[in-house]
Order: sequence, then structure tokens, then C-alpha cells
Amino acid sequence: MFDRMRKYADRFRGTGGSEPPERRKRRAHNLFEAAAAYVAARAEDDQDRIEEAAGCVSPEALSFGVSELACRAVVALAREREESPRTVARDLLGLPVA
Repeated sequence: MFDRMRKYADRFRGTGGSEPPERRKRRAHNLFEAAAAYVAARAEDDQDRIEEAAGCVSPEALSFGVSELACRAVVALAREREESPRTVARDLLGLPVA
């Protein structure tokens, strides 16, 4: 996941203030909106939407947003299942119960 984001971001390094206005506008999006779009696109294996979402915010911001989304999803699922977040996270990743 991070390799793909890094490769995508590398295409735009060094552009600084010379980015076209439409790109600057896209980067102004909310990082949580970008993270939600990115994760949904990954789940649906939609490469075009993955790249679009990854281009809306910096790779660092996207990583933070995806991490926050994962935490919130695990907590919500743990409450729903009445299990600990650790148990749910390990189950989602297919890891044995510790």
C-alpha cells in the first residue's frame, strides 16, 4: 500500500508552487474524506479511484487518515461483536488468537 502511495507522490515531488491550480485545489480536500475514498477504492480494487484519492492529500496525511479509519473501524466492530479491539484486529488479519 505505502509503496503505491510513495510512487504516486514521487511523480509530483519538486513541483512546489508550480502545481496547476486544479491540483492545488484537489490537495485541499479533507484528509478523512481522502482516506475513506482510498480505503473504499482499495476494497473495490478500483485503481483509478485509488490514485485519485491518493492525490488529494499528502502521503503522510493519507497514511494518518487510513490509520485513524482503521482504528475507528476496529473499535466499532469490537463493540458490535462484544469483543476486545485486539481480538477483532487479529481476526481481521487472520492471526491466531493471542
